[in-house]
Amino acid sequence: MTRGERRSFFTGLAFTSPWIIGLAVFTAYPVLASLFYSFCDYSILKTPVWCGLENYKELVSDDLFWLSLRNTLFYAGLSVPLGTIVALSLALLLNADVRGKPFFRVLFYLPSIVPIVAASMLWIWIFNGQVGLLNWILTPLLAPFGLTPPAWLVDPTWAKPALILMSLWGTGNAMVIYLAGLQNVPKELYEAAEIDGATGWRRFWHVTLPQLAPVIYFNVVMSIISSLQIFTQAIVMSSAASGGTGTETDGFPARSTLFYTMHLFATAFYDLRMGYASAMAYVLFIIIATLTWLATRISRDRLN
Repeated sequence: MTRGERRSFFTGLAFTSPWIIGLAVFTAYPVLASLFYSFCDYSILKTPVWCGLENYKELVSDDLFWLSLRNTLFYAGLSVPLGTIVALSLALLLNADVRGKPFFRVLFYLPSIVPIVAASMLWIWIFNGQVGLLNWILTPLLAPFGLTPPAWLVDPTWAKPALILMSLWGTGNAMVIYLAGLQNVPKELYEAAEIDGATGWRRFWHVTLPQLAPVIYFNVVMSIISSLQIFTQAIVMSSAASGGTGTETDGFPARSTLFYTMHLFATAFYDLRMGYASAMAYVLFIIIATLTWLATRISRDRLN
């Protein structure tokens, strides 16, 4: 390496040093430290004591661990496909040649940039069983059948579906990415398919979807990661539904909204069991990595 090359190297290193230091201090060190603590009996107030695999063994017999994992997988299993369908459908509609497209694009995108706490407060009112907007709409529709709308956030049966319905509110980000992908599909492919007599559905299935495969893969993976880490909206709405009794991390009502990250948070900062919480964090990491790998394998044929 010449003197000029060394100078350029160290100059570049100096300019990137803030990012490197930030990555090392605020990301790399916490990740490695939590891996070490996951094998320790550690409560913040005391020195970590090595306990081997005891934290992971305890997880297997922890009923709350399995309950929170089931709740989280149920939420992700419905919110990810529904969010994908809604976002792609909106993108297809906005990609059509209709008047007012810029207005509708802004209209559908705006909810995704609303702060999650503010959006949660809005949906608390929408889901109110007595004066909420949703039940005000549903009541006259269900009355002829002798049915009444549910008390969403205080009913264990409907609390998770309510949060899944709320998740569709923030599909604007994915919609914009799908829309960008749709606009990059060569029009020649549609023209060729139309000449061959392909119907609208066949053009969508054999032209649009294959061309959007990388975009769908990206959005699905990001949705899986975010849905498995649901926390803010669940804890805000659970706290409001419980009347602010301080039991929001219990997953009110009846632990039906006790999600994995809520249980992890309560274990770490309420019970002060940092070692056990670190083990939970790495289990979640393994689950996310496994599901991402499965999504990659499933989409490999369409991406190649």
